[in-house]
Amino acid sequence: MEQSQHLCRLCPRNCGVDRSRQTGFCKAGDKVKLARAALHFWEEPCISGEEGSGTVFFSGCPLQCVFCQNHQISAECYGKEISIERLSEIFLELQNQGANNINLVTGGHFVPQIIQALDMVRRDLKIPVVYNSSGYETVETLRMLKGYVDIYLPDIKYFSPERSRRYSHAPDYFEVASKAVQEMFSQVGAVEFDERGMLTKGVIVRHMVMPNGVEDSMDILTWIAENLPLDDILVSVMSQYTPFYKSTEFPEINRRLTQEEYDRVLDWMECMGIEDGFVQELSSAKEEYTPDFSLQGV
Repeated sequence: MEQSQHLCRLCPRNCGVDRSRQTGFCKAGDKVKLARAALHFWEEPCISGEEGSGTVFFSGCPLQCVFCQNHQISAECYGKEISIERLSEIFLELQNQGANNINLVTGGHFVPQIIQALDMVRRDLKIPVVYNSSGYETVETLRMLKGYVDIYLPDIKYFSPERSRRYSHAPDYFEVASKAVQEMFSQVGAVEFDERGMLTKGVIVRHMVMPNGVEDSMDILTWIAENLPLDDILVSVMSQYTPFYKSTEFPEINRRLTQEEYDRVLDWMECMGIEDGFVQELSSAKEEYTPDFSLQGV
């Protein structure tokens, strides 16, 4: 997709901007922009392993959450513009560093460029490609990735349109994300692991529990149990919420999660029969969850 010739419709915002002339809702132009490309050790164990996940953090984001822990790159679009050729080189450099996979973090607004870069290294790239997403993706854009992505790592952040409107200006979030996750599963199918226990194919659905969001989390887990094949996916429930960025403007989320809130969600997860996956311990946010965006590896 040449942005100079087509108005951008890659994400659900459908802003129709010519990104060769101005930035889209995602804050990005038509040139790939990265904030970091390095080994990362704090994803789920079957993604990071001991060697690390080869994470590529793209600048900009179509969702723009008010609490984003990566707001320097998502909202402020900090990063460095690179060529598609350079992006393909980065994939191989991470592989050579021993990465278990190539982990594309929030790259939905650069899907055409990602595809071009993967095509350049198709014969040399031997590790799985992970698509790490907010879940706010169009089915049409995801279908462009069929055959390129081995592992999908989407969030389902909200069930309530009111919450997604208030915190991400996206009242259609769940409607969009639920269809996106089903499309992801239809592409890659059931989870598969190698002899080391590393994920080679499949979907891990993530959900971060938020303050005053227990009922929303329960609704999401209910939907997962009723609409996705629990034996064929993994579910990752996270407790790492920390009030970053504009959280101070929203008193109800301007705090950490309580143990009582988290326990209620985990109890409901068990009631729903969701057994395969990961659960974070409730603890203080760790610095590792917010990488140092210093253009490392870019």
